[in-house]
Amino acid sequence: MEAVVKLSSSLEDYLEAIYHLERDYNSARASDIARSLDVSGASVTGALQALSRKKLVNYRPYQDITLTDEGCRLAAEVVRRHQALHSFFVGVLDVDEELAQRAACRMEHSLPRQILERLQGFVEYIDSSGEQGVQLIKKFKSSLAKG
Repeated sequence: MEAVVKLSSSLEDYLEAIYHLERDYNSARASDIARSLDVSGASVTGALQALSRKKLVNYRPYQDITLTDEGCRLAAEVVRRHQALHSFFVGVLDVDEELAQRAACRMEHSLPRQILERLQGFVEYIDSSGEQGVQLIKKFKSSLAKG
C-alpha cells in the first residue's frame, strides 16, 4: 500500500514550481524557485529542506534541485489539478485568463479529489461531445452576456 504524503499548500507550490523549472531547464536552482514564487531565499531553503526530508526533492545547498520520482508524481498531480481548474474557468465559465490563473492556484490545494475528478470528467465529456459540446458552451457564454 502506497504511503500518503501530506503537504501544505505552500509545499505543493514549491513542488509545482520545481516541476515547471525542471521541465523547462532540466533542473531548478534556489534562485529560480524564489523568483518563480516571489519569495525570499531563506523561505526557499526551508521549503527545500522540508521537501528533502520527505524524500520529494534531491537537494544539497548550492547545487541544482530535482524532483525524486515520488516528488515528480505529486507535482504532476498538483499541475493536473491546476490545469483542470484553469481549463474549466476559461473554457467553460469564460473567466478572464489572469483571474482564472489566480483562482486555480488557490483552489488546487483545497478541493477534494472527488470534486476535481468530476470537474475534469465534465470538461472531458463536453470536449468529447463534439459540436454539441461546443454549442452548449456557446449558449452558456451567451447567457452570461445577457445576465
